[in-house]
Amino acid sequence: MILRLLTLVFLLNFSIQLQAADYSTPMGRVKDTTDRVIVILKDTTLSRDTRWNQIAALIYEGFDFRSMSQSVLATHWERATEDERKKFTEFFSQYIEATYRAKIEAYTDQKIIYKDEVIRGDRGVVETIIIAGGTEIPVNYKLKKNQDSWYAYDVVVEGVSLVANYRSTFAAIVKNEGMQGLMSNIQRRIDKYKQEMKATEQTGKQG
Repeated sequence: MILRLLTLVFLLNFSIQLQAADYSTPMGRVKDTTDRVIVILKDTTLSRDTRWNQIAALIYEGFDFRSMSQSVLATHWERATEDERKKFTEFFSQYIEATYRAKIEAYTDQKIIYKDEVIRGDRGVVETIIIAGGTEIPVNYKLKKNQDSWYAYDVVVEGVSLVANYRSTFAAIVKNEGMQGLMSNIQRRIDKYKQEMKATEQTGKQG
């Protein structure tokens, strides 16, 4: 459920008109990324793979996956080697990309209300409300400033944090199987999503 809701983070806005990129504020980053994803989704001249490659690029550009990975691993990050940190960040970013793909492609014109942004030093929070089928869903984006731009490192849907959700899941795996076991687990998750996407593509071609 949380992944389905978090997917809307990249998809929703009242307008699909692109403006000049504005990453100087948390709100600017969120709005700009959202607008650009929607424009790509609505471009019927793009092939499915081209569309996704462009959206994936925006996801990688907008998220600080290293900070997110550090928060997800918590104390295990400090104990991990630099090679393990690098590998986990790579695997985790691939996993997030894989889990979002099918859900992003199922976008159906939901809407979002941008409420407010709160900035404290190099940290910011953008408060929004998603309107889907008459239901209002509060979604907050947590961002971190790096030089002159803001990057997302967590999303909170109805009080449930993406980082906290994965931290709990992955901590149990590390405890029982170690870091290598966690890497293998994430790789299996990625492979599963890729297989599901391939099966969906084959079904679409047959239809």
